[in-house]
Amino acid sequence: MSALWVLALTPLPLAGATLLKRAWTGPSPHRPWLILGGWGLLALAIAASVPLMGPARGPSAMLAVGSMAALALVAAGVERRDARKKAARELAPEPSDRRRVVWRGWLRGFMAGPLAGVAALGCGLAVAICAPGQIQSRMVIGGLIVPFLWAGGMAWTLSDDKIPRAFAVLASVATLTLGAAFLKGAL
Repeated sequence: MSALWVLALTPLPLAGATLLKRAWTGPSPHRPWLILGGWGLLALAIAASVPLMGPARGPSAMLAVGSMAALALVAAGVERRDARKKAARELAPEPSDRRRVVWRGWLRGFMAGPLAGVAALGCGLAVAICAPGQIQSRMVIGGLIVPFLWAGGMAWTLSDDKIPRAFAVLASVATLTLGAAFLKGAL
């Protein structure tokens, strides 16, 4: 019976993925509405699946169907090229036009390494302590997200031209997540 509900709800995540792909193709005045509509349809599919298929089976089925729809849309846009044909030479992206200053490099290194690591650990601790669910699941999920968040924080910090913005985001994420973890742990 749940397979019929999956088939009945399949147009919702498919339409949501289509709207998100249309928003992704290029800038337009309708882009925010396409993004909002796409995510709204995906959320509606998940919400509708809970009473129809159950709280465990419904969302997982809709996430699987939504992922398959997105994969199909991405695969439909694949372009085959001849590997032997020389492509037109493209210019490499320009580095930052600012002059090189030693202390900026050291500051970026500090923010990409220890500060991004502390922010990632804070997120992992907050998930392990504050998230709902079994303690074992929370600990595993919290531990698994730390390296990915750290890598993302490092890549973003090193690629962003605005050092104060990167510092503000990393410091506030570290403060908020560690504060939430310590407050929840103390209660």
